[in-house]
Amino acid sequence: MSEIANRPVVLDIDRSVGPLRDRLVVPLEHWQESLRFACSLATMRRFAVALDELLPADHGTVFLGSGDFHHLSWPLIARLPADRPFQVVVLDNHPDNMRFPFGVHCGSWVRKVAMLAQVSHVHVLGITSTDIGSGHAWENYLTPLRRQKLTYWSIGVDTEWSQRLGLAHAFRNFDTPEAMVDAFVDSQRTQTLPSYLSIDKDVFAAEVARTNWDQGRLLTRHALSMIDSLRHGLVGSDINGEVSHYRYRSWWKRRLSAMDEQPEIDPAMLDEWQAQQHALNLQLLAGIAARSV
Repeated sequence: MSEIANRPVVLDIDRSVGPLRDRLVVPLEHWQESLRFACSLATMRRFAVALDELLPADHGTVFLGSGDFHHLSWPLIARLPADRPFQVVVLDNHPDNMRFPFGVHCGSWVRKVAMLAQVSHVHVLGITSTDIGSGHAWENYLTPLRRQKLTYWSIGVDTEWSQRLGLAHAFRNFDTPEAMVDAFVDSQRTQTLPSYLSIDKDVFAAEVARTNWDQGRLLTRHALSMIDSLRHGLVGSDINGEVSHYRYRSWWKRRLSAMDEQPEIDPAMLDEWQAQQHALNLQLLAGIAARSV
């Protein structure tokens, strides 16, 4: 792959991404209020048009900033050629397939991606959130699970409710991260398509990288093993989960954020956490570069 095609892109919405070698920075701070956490479908359509105008045809991993922007993976994936099928591999502590009636938000975008014709399947790996437990079962979009377009890979979550609804095929639960990683790596031996990789760093244990969401149990080596298993290459990738401060101007976004019980960021620890995040970004970039096509 050429250096230009492998050049990382920073969608600089919240000024949270550290310096990266040869990066292309796209200044988008004026979009923060309208996009962060959630947006209307009309707003997302306008942003997708802006992306098409601002992004070069060839580029490397896209950094989205905070995990509050994970729904921006949707337009990044949707702009890939429709005639070249690929699987989508998401590392995330949450399913990001939850019902949201007001457009799309950082926890609902997976359903949109699973509906794309060029996407053969979506794997969400590393879930420890109770979002897929029985208490929140009704909040999950079931259609992509029923249609075998989506699989949840979880660690230590009780998902027995899926069996009662005939959805056991879409749920793979494990006792340890190692067991999940081994099973996924083994499943990729028969995979014949390339992949799009999306990483939300809340999938990692807090000692690996602190984020502004509840966190999972993966270590860096787990993620690198799964990336390495994507043996038919990557057609694209993005990373989010940086930490940043923001106070919404709109009351309804403040309310939605509070309902999701996002933990407060300690300002005194922000520099240390961002340095930790930056070190992880460099490790992930190195692993991704080896699998880019």
